[in-house]
Amino acid sequence: MSNKFSKWTIVSAAVLLLGTVALAQDPSSSGSSNSSGSSASQGSSTPSSAPAQKPTIAQRKQNQQDRIAQGVKSGQLTAGETANLETKEAAINGETRADRAANGGKLTQSEKQQVNQQQNQLSKQIYNDKHNAATQNYGNSEVGQRQKNQQQRIAQGIKSGQLTAGETAKLENQQRGINQQVKADRSANGGKLTAGEKQQVNKEQNAASKNIYNKKHNAQTQPNAKK
Repeated sequence: MSNKFSKWTIVSAAVLLLGTVALAQDPSSSGSSNSSGSSASQGSSTPSSAPAQKPTIAQRKQNQQDRIAQGVKSGQLTAGETANLETKEAAINGETRADRAANGGKLTQSEKQQVNQQQNQLSKQIYNDKHNAATQNYGNSEVGQRQKNQQQRIAQGIKSGQLTAGETAKLENQQRGINQQVKADRSANGGKLTAGEKQQVNKEQNAASKNIYNKKHNAQTQPNAKK
């Protein structure tokens, strides 16, 4: 009797154990609900990648000015190069204003495309001018330090928007003229300036300094100028 009881006990335990294992492996039990919930939560947490927006006409214009300002400040752009770049930027700005005035303050799609093409060309020129062999070389002389100071003031005016492209072109043309005069005088005097030449350069830089101040503090500014 006891032997029969033992056999039935062992068989019952084995059946119970097998049932428990089968239940644990059954995908229709709690595992299915967890996996579906997990996949749902994973799907909802995946960020949606929005397409990058193209910069507006105004943003491109500001970006070009920032790049020019950096080049002036670092000495990568000479006064002549800056004057040339800003003359072209001023021409693009004038064309844009005229187009807006003719279309109720807006640009047509073809006009936007034209402006972007012009800015693409100017962007390449900014890069090339900043990476060529021509740079501002001030030296340690009083005249050189005066030149450097003027360029730093102009760079700040471009960056802040106090100077328009047209104003910058005029100021840098003035600086280019002074620089060419200094270069010619040095060449004629074995690399040095006479006392009279130094006095003349300082007079011209005084006039240029007033010009920089006046243009930075007049009513003309770049859009979104930092005041």
